Amino acid sequence: MATHRTKMLIIGSGPAGYSAAIYGARAMMEPIVVQGIQPGGQLTITTDVENYPGFADVIQGPWLMEQMQQQAEHVGTRMHWDTIVEVDLANGPPYRAVGDSGDEYIGDTLVIATGAQAKWLGVPGEQELGGKGVSACATCDGFFYRGRKVAVIGGGNTAVEEALYLTNHSDDVTLIHRREELRAEKILQERLFKSPKISTLWNKVVERFEAGENGALHHLVLKDTQTGEESTLEVDGAFVAIGHAPATELFKGKLAMDEGGYLLTEPGSPKTELPGVYAAGDVTDHTYRQAVTAAGMGCMAALDAEKFHATLDFAKAEAEAEAAE
Repeated sequence: MATHRTKMLIIGSGPAGYSAAIYGARAMMEPIVVQGIQPGGQLTITTDVENYPGFADVIQGPWLMEQMQQQAEHVGTRMHWDTIVEVDLANGPPYRAVGDSGDEYIGDTLVIATGAQAKWLGVPGEQELGGKGVSACATCDGFFYRGRKVAVIGGGNTAVEEALYLTNHSDDVTLIHRREELRAEKILQERLFKSPKISTLWNKVVERFEAGENGALHHLVLKDTQTGEESTLEVDGAFVAIGHAPATELFKGKLAMDEGGYLLTEPGSPKTELPGVYAAGDVTDHTYRQAVTAAGMGCMAALDAEKFHATLDFAKAEAEAEAAE
C-alpha cells in the first residue's frame, strides 16, 4: 500500500478524464488518473466512431481512447490501474480517496469523471449483437442505418427523443413500449404521434435479439405483456433507450445529485458545491452524452482546477509570510 499525492486527482478515465489530464498536465498540475474498472470508458466498447472532430475517416473507439491516454501520459500524467472504493470529501481540500488496492490518493483538487452506463434489457442476444445492430445511442449510431428499418425500446423521454432523432435517417421507425401509454413529456409525445415515420407497438417487451445469416441483427422476438403471445419484428437496428445510470454511488451523501443520480454543478460550469471539486462528462450530463462534450467538460474542469489551486498557493504564501513576521 502506498500514498500518492497530486495537485489534481482525476477519478475515472474516458474522454472527460483524459482531457482533464491533458490540460492539467500542461498546466503543471502533475495529475493522477485512477482509471477505474473500465479504462477509457464507454468508447472502449464502441466500434465505429464517425462524429469525433478531427478524423475524416471512421475510427475505432478503443483506438481513440488509447490515443487520449498516451497523449495524457506524454505530457506528464500518471496513470493508476486502480478502482476507487472510498472517498473523503468532508475535510478538504486536499481530498482523499482509497483504491481497492489499498493505495491512498490525495489531491489538492478533484475531478470526477466516472461516467455513466446505459441501462440494458438483459435479454439473450443483446450483448452478442452489440455493435452489430444493437445500440444504446441513436445519436452515435443512427447514421449507420440510413434508409433502413429500426426500432427503439422504451417509453420515456430518452426513447421518444431517440425515435424522433432516427427519423433523420430512417423512414421506418418503430417504438416498442411495455405499457399502453408513454412516460415521456407530453410535448415529445405529440411530436412522436405526428410523425408519419414512426409507428408504435404497445404492451410489448423484447424477449430476445436474433441474428441473421450474416451475424448481424435480423429480428426481435417480442412478447405481449397482456396475452403472453410472441411475435417477431424484422429490423436492421434496435436502440435500447431505457435510461442511463451515472456512476455516482461513491458520492451519495457527499455531493449534491439530481433525482437521476447525476452530480449537480453550477450552470455552464463543472464546479460542484465543494471548493476544488469538479464533475465532468456523463457523470453530470444526462442530456448530450457525447465524447466531444465530455472532452470539453474535462478541459473546463482542468482549467478551473488550475485557477483554484493558484488561490491555494497564494493563501499558503500569505500564511507563511505572516508567520515569518
